[in-house]
Amino acid sequence: MVAIRRDFLPKDLEPIYNRYNISGCIAVQADQSEKETEFLLECAGKYAFIKGVVGWVDLLDEDVTLRLAHFSKNNGLKGIRHILQAEPEGFMLRPEFQNGISKLSIFNLVYDLLVYPGQLEDCIELVKKFPRQTFVLDHIAKPFIKSKRLKKWKTQLLELARQPNVNCKLSGMVTESDWKKWKMEDFKPYLDVVFKAFGPHRILFGSDWPVCLLAANYGQTLEIAHSYIKTFSKEEQDAIMGGNAIRIYNLNI
Repeated sequence: MVAIRRDFLPKDLEPIYNRYNISGCIAVQADQSEKETEFLLECAGKYAFIKGVVGWVDLLDEDVTLRLAHFSKNNGLKGIRHILQAEPEGFMLRPEFQNGISKLSIFNLVYDLLVYPGQLEDCIELVKKFPRQTFVLDHIAKPFIKSKRLKKWKTQLLELARQPNVNCKLSGMVTESDWKKWKMEDFKPYLDVVFKAFGPHRILFGSDWPVCLLAANYGQTLEIAHSYIKTFSKEEQDAIMGGNAIRIYNLNI
């Protein structure tokens, strides 16, 4: 983890965006603390290219509505995420967690699902319970790209995508591959499934920067997406590379 064992700040990302002509991003939580949510919102206030924030509040808190109301006073807050991949099976089906999820639509907030493939069954049950809540699946649910396992993940991803309130972030693939030896063709079987499941209007590009630096630089993650969608229509490409994020997260562009 040496490659990311340091602070990464907006000033580190800005020259990368200038190089690749990226006009904006959504900053997504990495720490389960309200302090970090406050920090990300402060960054969004200082850097115009941060168009929105997916932050964290304790969804298990009985006062969750008050905390969401507090942070939603800042129009930069567009979504909430909890690091579900670190939680035990059944966590997202707990009544307290579901109570927290039930409050998000009051504030027009998206919920980002950060899970491993083994948690997709619980995800399917969760999103069915909240058909009016918008969800975004992060990192295509982290399939086993390095070992080329596909079957169970594919079946469950297709099932999850049948719920129209779920979208999918095209991100995090390089860190699920062989960090040192991955090739572009390693990702095609997984991308085929994702696009079959969600279609171009429910998929949005994500760099997963700086975590992607464990296996690839920003430009390489960008090229994985660009090379796959290069035969798509311009309208579809524009949607995947920005338009869908603007719509799904209600960004003020």
